[in-house]
Amino acid sequence: MTELGGRPAPAPLAAAPPLARATLDRAGHRRRDAAWLADAWQGAHILVVDARGRALVRGSSLILLDAATAPAVPETDRLFLGVEPDGTPVFTVAAELPAIEGAEAVNLRDIGHLLDDRDAGLFTAAAALINWHAVHAYSPRSGRPTRPVEGGWARVDDDGTLMWPRTDPAMIVLVHDGVAGPEGRCLLGHNVAWGTPDGVRRFSCLAGYVEPGESAEAAVVREVEEEVGVALTAIRYEGSQAWPFPGSLMLGFSAVADPGRPVRVDPEEIDEARWFTRTEITTMAAGEYVDPDSGVPMSLPMRASIAFFLIERWLNG
Repeated sequence: MTELGGRPAPAPLAAAPPLARATLDRAGHRRRDAAWLADAWQGAHILVVDARGRALVRGSSLILLDAATAPAVPETDRLFLGVEPDGTPVFTVAAELPAIEGAEAVNLRDIGHLLDDRDAGLFTAAAALINWHAVHAYSPRSGRPTRPVEGGWARVDDDGTLMWPRTDPAMIVLVHDGVAGPEGRCLLGHNVAWGTPDGVRRFSCLAGYVEPGESAEAAVVREVEEEVGVALTAIRYEGSQAWPFPGSLMLGFSAVADPGRPVRVDPEEIDEARWFTRTEITTMAAGEYVDPDSGVPMSLPMRASIAFFLIERWLNG
């Protein structure tokens, strides 16, 4: 079986969120050229993603197949991602993962921070596009079936009405006290829906969707007030990344708050919010923090998330 890719992955760039990295030219001008797409498939690199959102890796590199070894799918289900710097076309398909010796099936959440820039961009784009197609088999306007067109970057119904992928903007903010050094603190919350899997309680940044007619900065102020009842100052944009589960764009911020003010949680969303020192966060990042009062181990969000990026950025000053 022919395998393409398989390069050792350098460490992710600390200056950018882990899923905000890419090297691929999306080559949008090729999407409507059916003849070019059909020909490009024959010499393409192909990323297969299964129904659970997993792709195959060896080590920390994606395994890409070619037209001869990739699963057979209808031509309209070949989703064109773009063109490599050397001119090689890249497609993704939603299909069962083939059996490859030494390969491991992983989710983007688990591997995103370990991939190099090229692979991180490929997997993120593939997951986002596949997830959009999975929930848009019917037109929201007419209720009629739709089919993929334009290399997978649009869908059309029988009336010829097109619809394109949509991204939901969401804000996420690392709230801190503005104090330098090990005793500086940040405010993290535990979402009601998370529970305590394996006996570990996870804490993360506060987040929420941007509402219609609202700026991202206004959403930061509103969501933090709603979730923990804390007023903010010095709101600063830190970066963004896609979170294709199923289709969000996370807009990352930091902001300052007074830890002397009471925290008032919204029990429908947050069942606990508390201030942690840099010393405590360092221990949590190492997977070694146990709450001294309850004896419950506490952890941070997954390293592929922009939440971890924001926390780590604050942690390192």
